[in-house]
Amino acid sequence: MERLIITNGKLILPTGIEMGQTLICENGKIEQIIPNGSYQPLVGDKVIDARQNYVSPGFIDMHIHGGGGHDFMDGTVEAFLGVAETHAKYGTTAMVPTTLTSTIEELMTTFTVYRKAKEMNINGSQFIGLHLEGPYFSPKQCGAQDPNFLKKPQAEEYNAILEASKDIIRWSVAPELEGALALGQTLQQHHILPSIAHTDAIYEEVEKAFTAGYTHVTHLYSAMSSVTRKNAFRYAGVVEATYLIEDMTVEIIADGIHLPKPLLQFVYKFKGVDKTALCTDAMRGAGMPDGESILGSLNNGQKVIIEDGVAKMPDRKAFAGSVATTDRLVRTMIYLAGVPLIDAVRMMSLTPARILHIDKEKGSLEIGKDADIVIFDNQININNTILKGHVIYTK
Repeated sequence: MERLIITNGKLILPTGIEMGQTLICENGKIEQIIPNGSYQPLVGDKVIDARQNYVSPGFIDMHIHGGGGHDFMDGTVEAFLGVAETHAKYGTTAMVPTTLTSTIEELMTTFTVYRKAKEMNINGSQFIGLHLEGPYFSPKQCGAQDPNFLKKPQAEEYNAILEASKDIIRWSVAPELEGALALGQTLQQHHILPSIAHTDAIYEEVEKAFTAGYTHVTHLYSAMSSVTRKNAFRYAGVVEATYLIEDMTVEIIADGIHLPKPLLQFVYKFKGVDKTALCTDAMRGAGMPDGESILGSLNNGQKVIIEDGVAKMPDRKAFAGSVATTDRLVRTMIYLAGVPLIDAVRMMSLTPARILHIDKEKGSLEIGKDADIVIFDNQININNTILKGHVIYTK
């Protein structure tokens, strides 16, 4: 493989933003970071002049359903590749394809298609594992998930699912359900991240869940309990537990709509950059024009409306998913929430890498790590997306 040289950019490094440095990438890895002009060009080198734009670690989306008119639940290789290629245009170099609550048959099809698509994925964001969102959710907090498929965890069923796919790296569950704590312990044994989602749990239940392995919260504030009352007594919910349990990590849909400015700032201030990942939670409407769309599979999905930068249920009484892209999340955190650029980028790269335990290979511009790189301007408009030293998108 040819060497990739990126010069004349503002490098976003773990220690800060540096100018006057050149990245040299070879065999898919970052080989050197040296002063501009101090490298010897070789025949066949590919040189990118960043033109004083930012050179950033690639964006990692740990929760995504679709984009470009495709959804992972469509059950086709074409859909998987279409999503990956769409989001590569917006700076996503790695993603975790996410399912929706569905039949077991649909889930098994998704497992098979994922393996085929992963082998064929050359020009899109890298698939780094599957995220199962459901079917073990609270009916009171199902959101846009199909309530017809909700159920409680049964060992026989979830063990069969785990046996069917070795690609699962995270599973979102309502921890208050009967059998959920045992599932969390099983997931930990399989090195799969148990995550709290679509839940009506109270603080005490979250405490027990955290001990059982549920160390992460899926799309904080969306489809989860806050302070509730039972028999006149107040109980703290999942939101409050998230802040009180210091080591709990979170992800937020930072599109400026699912969470407005004050909540984005609140999460940043009280959970911090190292415990907060940004995720798109994007459905098929990401990268598409406004109008009617479908949440979930083309065959069994729900009709939704895309407008105002978000997907809504047909009655417009609730959101039905995000149409965000990773560049938009970073842009929103900087220009709406007032977060420093280096922190916004970290929440879109190194923090999700650490939560997913892939930070030895990805998440920052460091020697020896994968050459997953994004080059963007001051408005976070993407000029180049680079995956393992291979340019997969150029503006």
